[in-house]
Amino acid sequence: MQSNPDAPTELIPLVADPPTRRRQPGWWLAAGVAVALAAGGAVAVTRHRTAETPRPEETVAAATANVERRDLSTTRSLPGTVGYGPARPLSGHQQATVTWLPEPGSTIARGDQVYRADDLPVPLFYGSMPLFRGIAGRNLVGRDVQIVAENLKALGYSIGRQPSAGEWVVPEPAPATGQDSAAGGTGRNSPTDDTGPGKPAASTTANAAGSGTAAKTAGSGTAVKVNKGEGVLTTRLIDAIKRWQADLGRPVTGTIAVGDVEVLSGAIRVDSVSVQAGAPADGPLMSVTSTRKVITVSAELSDAGSIAQGDQVTVRLPDDRTVPARVVAVGRELVSPDTGPGTEAPKLTVTASVNDPRTITKIDAADVTVNFVGRTSKDVLAVPVEALVALNEGGYAVQVPGGLVAVRTGMFANGWVEITGDGLAEGTTVAVAS
Repeated sequence: MQSNPDAPTELIPLVADPPTRRRQPGWWLAAGVAVALAAGGAVAVTRHRTAETPRPEETVAAATANVERRDLSTTRSLPGTVGYGPARPLSGHQQATVTWLPEPGSTIARGDQVYRADDLPVPLFYGSMPLFRGIAGRNLVGRDVQIVAENLKALGYSIGRQPSAGEWVVPEPAPATGQDSAAGGTGRNSPTDDTGPGKPAASTTANAAGSGTAAKTAGSGTAVKVNKGEGVLTTRLIDAIKRWQADLGRPVTGTIAVGDVEVLSGAIRVDSVSVQAGAPADGPLMSVTSTRKVITVSAELSDAGSIAQGDQVTVRLPDDRTVPARVVAVGRELVSPDTGPGTEAPKLTVTASVNDPRTITKIDAADVTVNFVGRTSKDVLAVPVEALVALNEGGYAVQVPGGLVAVRTGMFANGWVEITGDGLAEGTTVAVAS
């Protein structure tokens, strides 16, 4: 159908309403003009009339979104790597000769031999401190004794009842024959061998009192009070040590000398070996790592200052998956990535562990991105950033069914922006740029 050239032409000016003025229904018409209207511009639409029945006008539906109440958080993204974490040295602690060492990549758990010295196995125990003295002498009391008791019990050996905190026991001197090395050390109530069987050493009271342990005279010797977290070398525990030694192939003595076991916080993975068989067993032997894969981040001091152990983070993997993780350690020592002029500033090492280890099972080493949460605004009204309309006089507005509403913006995060404005509430519909 041909339009009539003689029909009158009608110009319909569209002028922006000020933010305080309400629009009439039909605001969805030509939503793409919103920014031009807000800037105070004018748009002319030309329409030809014909003698025929007018055709209905075409309208363009605007994309919309609802005002939501949510938490917004800023994030800082730092590069990291997947691996087993930094390696740390492991040293032997006995006068002997190394006769066997594990292969790099080996995993060693509780009870497994870490290495062999004089062809005897040196197994791994879990604990928070090394065995600093010989474990010998009935009723020896200490945290090191507790480590022995807990590990033997975990390995399936019956250790009997352990005295509770607050109970009193009378330590006996260590065996005098062939146990000098086992009885070494001057720790808490370490008996000497210059008294008869069943009689406490003269130094027992001094040792106990010097370590803050309560002591009192009880019968033939000086009794020691068991503190929380301490174990007692009872008869049943001595029997358990003997059974364990027999199973391990070590001499059955019922005592444990310094260096007979290595105590670490958990299972280890051998990263590298420092010596060969034939080396002395009282120095650095290998480097080890955790057996669990972790995310390692080198953070500048300004970034690491706000990161704390236990913080929740997200990790973007090479395949673009994002997995949750937790900060398990923040280093305290600045490490320089390289040496020489023009090198980077020293950084702190931040270690994170993914919540589900299965998500990185197939990744031995890779570069990742770790997102740390920064400032957070909780329970605020927010809209997609695309809903903001820049005003000619400055500031922003959002367009609701009744017109433009001026807003004050707060935090911008992850494509959303915090807003406040007259009449805005959760669920209010706003137009967004398509």
